[in-house]
Amino acid sequence: MKKIVKFCLIATLSTTIISGCSFEGNNENAKGKEKEDKKVEVQKNAGKYTMPDEKDKHEGTWLQWPHEYTYGQEYKQEVEPIWIKMASALTEGEKVHIVAYDEEEKKRINKLLIDKGLNMDKVDFFIAPTDDVWARDSGPIFVYDNNKNLKILDPAFNGWGKKTPYKNDARIRENVSKQLGIERIDWGKFVLEGGAIELDSNGTALLTRSAVTNKNRNPDLSEAEIEKYISDLGVTNFIWLDGVPNLDITDFHIDGFAKFHDKSTIVTMAEDDLAEWGLSNKDMDKLLDAKNASGQKYKYEYLPLSKDKVTLEGGKTLDYKGSYINYYVGNTVILVPNYNDPNDKIANDTIQKLYPDRKVVGIDVRELYKNGGMIHCVTQQQPIQLK
Repeated sequence: MKKIVKFCLIATLSTTIISGCSFEGNNENAKGKEKEDKKVEVQKNAGKYTMPDEKDKHEGTWLQWPHEYTYGQEYKQEVEPIWIKMASALTEGEKVHIVAYDEEEKKRINKLLIDKGLNMDKVDFFIAPTDDVWARDSGPIFVYDNNKNLKILDPAFNGWGKKTPYKNDARIRENVSKQLGIERIDWGKFVLEGGAIELDSNGTALLTRSAVTNKNRNPDLSEAEIEKYISDLGVTNFIWLDGVPNLDITDFHIDGFAKFHDKSTIVTMAEDDLAEWGLSNKDMDKLLDAKNASGQKYKYEYLPLSKDKVTLEGGKTLDYKGSYINYYVGNTVILVPNYNDPNDKIANDTIQKLYPDRKVVGIDVRELYKNGGMIHCVTQQQPIQLK
């Protein structure tokens, strides 16, 4: 299947620690369990930084607002309604931080949102020239240090291997760091997009080599050197899928087809859908037989692909189906990519059961999907301050 879609999806790492159990009359099992729990705690504290889980409480969500300066007026007009819907839904439970290209764009967006009836007390603006809209990959990645101070993690960004204009987007984190007065952690020349990595709540990272160790990203770094960077986030267990280079612009981001729901559960697709998405049998076996840092197998929840290939509003049919895995977890809502497809309801209902305390909001992403992505690709959470 030929796809041109960008998949981005930010990595998540929570601070939950598995509680220990003791079994009277079975000291060996009790000792073994105690040892396992201590191992988990060590993993929690092994890293320099903690990346909060996407489900953890947000201070707000970051959006890089679409404009006409890279891909033209038509592009902006096609996708901007999606940003309005996202902002409207998110402001019910958190702030929305909008990165506007310049002051003129800020004024235009501000008027647009006022006209649409948004609660502007929940919206603020940051001025930074952008090339595109993919906040998951180029926007600020927030982490805590071991003293619970909020920091911005800044790996390098090079337009998915220099496939698109990227020099403005490569400076977004630095610009936001200065405007917020939050220290930036510079990861130097290590290129990593947020959608290229998924972290569970317990020291495990799920990645594809095609999007991370690819020579168009990190030609001078070995896999071991890359793991050393990522271990700063407390990761000790790396699940590497080979992925598929050049199948899409991201070289097969993980967040198009797999997402950690919690420390013990992966949300993905059934085997037939994974095969249609492009996974090899080897990668499929590794994903569906994955174990966490304690050697325990994950549980799985499954979402379908769209029933049909995605048909745009104008009637043109794309060559591929749509993924629902690329959803975003807000404070009070779950934003789910929809495709005007019969499987929209199945996916929305399944996700609603996974997050019973939040409201699922389906957002038609077809015009964005044809241009490269879905909901998670264009959102980035900012956790609350802890001190």
